[in-house]
Amino acid sequence: MPRSPLLSVDDLRLNFGSHEAVKGLSFDIAKGETVALVGESGSGKSATALALLRLIEREGGAITGGTITLHGTPALELSTLTDRQMQQVRGNRVSMIFQEPMTALNPVMTLGEQVAEVLRLHRRLDATEARAAAREAFERVKIPEPERRLNQFPHELSGGLRQRVMIAMALACRPDLLIADEPTTALDVTTQAEILALIRQLQDEIGMAVLFITHDMGVVANIADRVVVLKQGEKAEEGPVEDVFARPRAAYTRQLMAATPKLGSGAPKPLRRPANPVLAVENLAVRFPVQRGLFSGGHLDYHAVNGVSLSVAPGETLGLVGESGCGKSTLARAVLRLVEPSEGRVHLNGHEITRLDAVEMRPLRQNAQMVFQDPFASLNPRMTVRDLITEPAHIHHRMSRRDRCALADELLTKVGLESDAADRYPHQFSGGQRQRLCIARALSARPALIVADEAVSALDVSVARQVTDLMARLQAEDGVSFLFISHDIAVVERVSHRVAVMWAGQIVETGPTEAVLHNPQHPYTRRLLSAVPLPDPSRRNESRPNLATLTAPKLLLPTGHTPVRADMVEVANGHFVADHDPASALLFGKSPLSQAEISHGGATPEAMRRDQFDRV
Repeated sequence: MPRSPLLSVDDLRLNFGSHEAVKGLSFDIAKGETVALVGESGSGKSATALALLRLIEREGGAITGGTITLHGTPALELSTLTDRQMQQVRGNRVSMIFQEPMTALNPVMTLGEQVAEVLRLHRRLDATEARAAAREAFERVKIPEPERRLNQFPHELSGGLRQRVMIAMALACRPDLLIADEPTTALDVTTQAEILALIRQLQDEIGMAVLFITHDMGVVANIADRVVVLKQGEKAEEGPVEDVFARPRAAYTRQLMAATPKLGSGAPKPLRRPANPVLAVENLAVRFPVQRGLFSGGHLDYHAVNGVSLSVAPGETLGLVGESGCGKSTLARAVLRLVEPSEGRVHLNGHEITRLDAVEMRPLRQNAQMVFQDPFASLNPRMTVRDLITEPAHIHHRMSRRDRCALADELLTKVGLESDAADRYPHQFSGGQRQRLCIARALSARPALIVADEAVSALDVSVARQVTDLMARLQAEDGVSFLFISHDIAVVERVSHRVAVMWAGQIVETGPTEAVLHNPQHPYTRRLLSAVPLPDPSRRNESRPNLATLTAPKLLLPTGHTPVRADMVEVANGHFVADHDPASALLFGKSPLSQAEISHGGATPEAMRRDQFDRV
């Protein structure tokens, strides 16, 4: 028997100026139900979420038709309420978790003040009562040391903990409906698994409905009861999650399914290892000094990268995976001398670059280029595409205007864009197109190595597939090597010849992709793999192995001290695993290393790093 709806959206139409972003969308959400709203960037998902809370007007949009009915006592037609009336709905009967908590949280208010504000407004609590209720909200979402966290500011927490604060704030008044707009997109797989489990648990406790907006079909399979698929503002398909995954009716839905990376789909075969790699890193370490209090005495260093060695062969892709805060991005910047290494050596195309000054380093930079996670932030908004993508080549080779125009046409064709894009500006392109422009810019200097740091993490599945396919084609045509950094292990499998797993500043397992991902030897690698969401709702309730707890090494140490460095042991041809000394600070429960496993619930390295900073 169908449940009565809590929220009914009927023939909703949304406009941004003359552009119709949502075209006649209708769906219901029942009490206690989770509905996933999925689709590519620009399909109208976030616009719909903003319309439900009447925030779309603040983004320059407008509701031009249809109704949004919140059933209950009293029943409300949200599309006709004034802003003052909506204040009694937002955070009370309907709450929202935004994609990026760092921009959603107030940077100059403590976390306790921000949660207490909601409680004082809707539950009429005094300051003492609101603080106590905020502490309870932190405890409910399993934030460690809740009393101390109340006095901290958003920048002092890891990404996973900030997202937990957003959830605590959204659920403080026990809403009837929770809107979660891409709440796990930027999180690593273990933190994502914890957040999804937390939302399910709290949903069961208070009986709320959830509208979950995402482009990750693995997350949809893991959490949704029903699915609504959007394409260019129109509903392409709707149905129970099992039916949509097993028997998708719309061609667009089948396209999304086909583009979804699936762990176990296969990896490129390992290349023969040449004598002269493009990149060779030996015992690289990066330390950051930490300022202590005036009367604390002594000096501390934070060891972000600790004795890393790796190599990348010509025409090879090395995937680098690990949780947020493990040191991946710091390592990437250190090998390009964007961050200065504290010790160790980096060889780039046969040149040892760690001891070169800025003038000596400059001509060698054309050998290695970088593609960043956020293409919009890394492209100058005042430059045309022609000037943007040819700038590295012009810096190194002083090209004429005519040559730059010819090179721009060549690069745009190479990355699958029309040549008339050369006269446009970055804001006139989609996210996937902007990332193509970043790749074109990197290629302009004809590098031997491209470092791609979370280059597809913020893109929807079909656009991410197009970008990774483009990288593979360019590698086949030009022989360029990639250091591909990501927390999405299924994407890494699809593009990488070899994989290196990083934890707490060290490489703990490395080898051919198939060997590492399908025969993992290190307990941390097993933890990562166990947290990957499966795009198959029939496997949602499969039991995961009962794994022992992993303990991180201490990375914040007095100056002159270094964390324990594990030796790498070859367990198979080209497959190396860190061999930890049982008496060292790297312990994995009470089991021997060969038997050890690790739990979903362990703290992330980033959270551990924040905790260590907090104790200084």
